[in-house]
Amino acid sequence: MISSGRFVAGVLFDGLDYDLAAPDRQDADVLSYAAGHKAMGLYAMWALRDEVARLAAPELLPGDDRDRLRLEDLLGFRRNPITAMPLFAALHARALDGHPTPATPFVRLATGASGVGLASSIGLAIAARDHYGENCPRIHIAEGEGGLTPGRVSEALAAAGTASLANVVVHLDYNQASIDSDHVCREGNVPGDYVQWEPGELFYLHDWNVVHVSDGHDFQQIVGAQRHALAIDNGQPTAVIYRTRKGWKYGVEGRASHGAGHKLCSAGFHQALAELVGEAEATLPTCDLANPRCAGPGGDQVREECFWAALQIVRRRLEEDLPALQVLAARLAAARERLERHGRAAHPLAPRVEAVYELAVRAATGIPEELRLEPGATTTLREALGRSLHLFNKASGGSLLTASADLLGSTSAATIATGFAPGYWNAATNPEARLLSIGGICEDAMAGVLSGISAYGHAIGVGSSYGAFMAPLGHIAARLHAIGAQARLAASGEPYRSLILICGHAGLATGEDGPTHADPQALQLFQENFPAGAAVTLTPWEPQEIWPLLATALAQRPAIIAPFVTRPEEKVLDRGALGLAAPEEATTGVYLLRRPRGTGDVTVVLQESAVTYAFVTETLPLLENDGIDARVYYVASTELFDALSPERRHALFPEEHAFEAIGITGFTLPTLYRWVRSDAGREATLHPYRQGHYLGSGKTEVVLAEASLDSASQFVAIKKYLDGAVRSRSSLR
Repeated sequence: MISSGRFVAGVLFDGLDYDLAAPDRQDADVLSYAAGHKAMGLYAMWALRDEVARLAAPELLPGDDRDRLRLEDLLGFRRNPITAMPLFAALHARALDGHPTPATPFVRLATGASGVGLASSIGLAIAARDHYGENCPRIHIAEGEGGLTPGRVSEALAAAGTASLANVVVHLDYNQASIDSDHVCREGNVPGDYVQWEPGELFYLHDWNVVHVSDGHDFQQIVGAQRHALAIDNGQPTAVIYRTRKGWKYGVEGRASHGAGHKLCSAGFHQALAELVGEAEATLPTCDLANPRCAGPGGDQVREECFWAALQIVRRRLEEDLPALQVLAARLAAARERLERHGRAAHPLAPRVEAVYELAVRAATGIPEELRLEPGATTTLREALGRSLHLFNKASGGSLLTASADLLGSTSAATIATGFAPGYWNAATNPEARLLSIGGICEDAMAGVLSGISAYGHAIGVGSSYGAFMAPLGHIAARLHAIGAQARLAASGEPYRSLILICGHAGLATGEDGPTHADPQALQLFQENFPAGAAVTLTPWEPQEIWPLLATALAQRPAIIAPFVTRPEEKVLDRGALGLAAPEEATTGVYLLRRPRGTGDVTVVLQESAVTYAFVTETLPLLENDGIDARVYYVASTELFDALSPERRHALFPEEHAFEAIGITGFTLPTLYRWVRSDAGREATLHPYRQGHYLGSGKTEVVLAEASLDSASQFVAIKKYLDGAVRSRSSLR
């Protein structure tokens, strides 16, 4: 973070067009820290900027302290909000996360995890360009060369270059030092420890402009390079690469400087600050961990006092140099003036994302006429999902930006963009298209980029792939998106901005692709794996359930929506004639698919399409012919069920039914633990790994039979479970 300080100062005080008083202005440029581990550098620079304005131009500051990051707030670095440290409480310091989130003003994303920050920042740039047109905000991204090494970064760079994303500028802190290496990249003829490219080569390979700064600590070179980068007008993204030293002027350089650094108020601490504090050095606190005051029970409080004393010296030095502050304050005023001169506004055809949520609220309980399916027709779950999402896209003027891992047709994601400009979105040549090219078969980058698109607030990112790949590879980006959404909600009260990750070709119905693709595990990665309200999984079994489930989920505005849909064609059933609940009943998440005619002989809980089709069309008639009256529940969305009141949940699925139920699922056994509560019920439950191995390849019915999930096996298992329950009750008598 020390090595990046000067070029970040250049961006904040010279190149960024923004309004210090309005951190949430949508038309402003953004500085996004993809390098989330540089969080303390971000906080320190934000605090310095605030001090400049406070002392030299207080009229530039926000009227609400919640929109500021003050010098006092640095006391909150890596502090939990419930911290009870005296100065933290007395000075109303802000709790600052170890990696930045939107809980901090001017921060749009949660970043710092394995290249997600760069991908999501590029998503911000796509969303800004899509909403504002050519006169759009620039997204400046701070990163280091180590942060370029995750595979999703190369994928995201390819996406930006291919899309002619000229409004993105990466500022690269190139010092060759990571946590474990002092020679990350190849340099000249010397091989790198990690990669054999130099950063400029990586960017140039992906059709980025590259500007080199030989001394990344020289303000003249920094500002000159940044102004040159902003003047490039060839329609491509730009990277400015600053050659720096990690730990510059700190006393410890390279990878050795990573981590805690000098102990507070130690000799090294004093030496590092000597140039700043000058004669004031004698007034610096002199405690360190060896000092009894710091080592005793009140050590944390003493260290907090020392930290605050050091920060006050910084404040005094600033107060003593008013001419310099006035120059810097004038630059902050100029940044606002430049922003006003841009006159940025949404382009005339910009989509309106709120129309998606409005339609969802209006139509969640009724299937639109154009989506109704007649019994006997054949279609796929994926096609029903594509058509439903297309209706939302059409209603909002195109607010769904869709990408796929080279599977747009196969997963029916291409349907979402029907009626809009054909081909892939390109900022220069095809800005009205609604399909995105994210590097090819790149679920990693795709999830990251789409999360940034959603986070910007004017569009919804939609991505599709096999559930086997989308769920695990998209999970990190989904988690960071949910963290960022939660932080934004806490800071501003704004509702979540949804990201949709379609887990297509889900489950055993993809059996011909074998166990590498027909994955029962994917749901377990998402279901009940996020804080309440942050994510909703959808597991429809029949095409008519798609719209009610999707609309209900969108109406609740979670950060993540993950529909699990199968690949094969399915017959649309006459649910009424079969004695089954209407598809709209799925909106409660768990519902009574078949009501028993009497008190019910057995309770069965179903989850997943292939096993449910087998049960409804074949197993249920076998049970009825044998005189077995089954109470049958279906789990369409655990999270939608959890959103109901406790009273409503109990009425829909009484706890006693969970203790008497047997389950049948095409996903993993733990996804049914909520609904099958007895040991006997779980032991009898049918699931893909019941036989103790991954399943082989073959048509759906063959794979179901291998897993003992076919209708004959279901019938036998239910009979056996029911017979055991009867014997158990008899023995109790």
